[in-house]
Amino acid sequence: MDERNKIEKVRQLGLALGTDKLELAQNAKLSADKLSGPPVDQFATHLIWTGKDPMLPERTYLAHLSGAKVTFQITDLTYRVDTDTLQKMAAKTLSAGEVGYCKIALREPVGFTTDSSNEKTVTFAILDPRNDSVVGAGIIDFVLHRSLNVGWHRMTVDKTARTAANQQKPCVLWFTGLSAAGKSTIADQVEQELHAAGKRTYLLDGDNVRHGLSKDLGFTDHDRVENIRRVAEVAKLMVDAGLIVITAFISPFKAERQMARELLGEGEFIEIFVNTPLDVCEARDPKGLYSKARTGELKNFTGIDSAYESPTNADIVLNSADNDPVTLSEQVMEYLQAGHYV
Repeated sequence: MDERNKIEKVRQLGLALGTDKLELAQNAKLSADKLSGPPVDQFATHLIWTGKDPMLPERTYLAHLSGAKVTFQITDLTYRVDTDTLQKMAAKTLSAGEVGYCKIALREPVGFTTDSSNEKTVTFAILDPRNDSVVGAGIIDFVLHRSLNVGWHRMTVDKTARTAANQQKPCVLWFTGLSAAGKSTIADQVEQELHAAGKRTYLLDGDNVRHGLSKDLGFTDHDRVENIRRVAEVAKLMVDAGLIVITAFISPFKAERQMARELLGEGEFIEIFVNTPLDVCEARDPKGLYSKARTGELKNFTGIDSAYESPTNADIVLNSADNDPVTLSEQVMEYLQAGHYV
């Protein structure tokens, strides 16, 4: 199938979808045959986006594929395609109605056999995991075999052994909240108390990480998603090392906080919402960032012209407007002691 036919195929899928919830199994255009063959987890695809919110690479979505819903991320938006001229254009996101050529990675492999005759095209729907609404659709161009020769090498000294040696229950304390809410200050106080108690910790701070791990990223929604993806993966490795990991990031989007939670084991992700009102944060403004955002000098600033999605079911909620960091850190320590983390 050539490029023009692929574009037309995904356009027709987009017209069939709309943006409402639907029973995919009853939609002939999206009920691909059961996939079979060796398990694979990466594909090259053409897809059309139909969601109200833009598609963001590295955000977690669901694909209705092989008769089931599978979690995946768009790891690379190679280009956007002008559907009239077929011109290929650089893009960081896709908006509603736009078509792109992408690489996707599934969280778990599925059995898949390519059809060399091209008489059948495997199609899939893309769903928003927050509400199962359909936000796009695509066709699989071909399998990417880059991961087939890479397996997980299990080591003799594992997380269980490291946990026993450290005499603590590893976890991630994920502080989230607006800029100037007090995340880093409280996180630092918590680490001091854990260190004084002989516990092994590491604090990943939002500003500090951008000096190295995420120095190439800005503050667009796309870059924020990628920043949190990187931090979550690093935190997962540190938990595997048996550490109590403390992260202090605005992490404004629920989807990425949920992604971080799902990377970890049961009880290993503790979401801590530093619930400080915007007016209090703005009055503090230790770096002068709110002032710059209000005058338009600083763009994409959370709480002003970029959204912050407050947690609705955080494990711990802290009120830094009426309490000092020591009092709030004690609240966190009490939670850890009650859960036998320390």
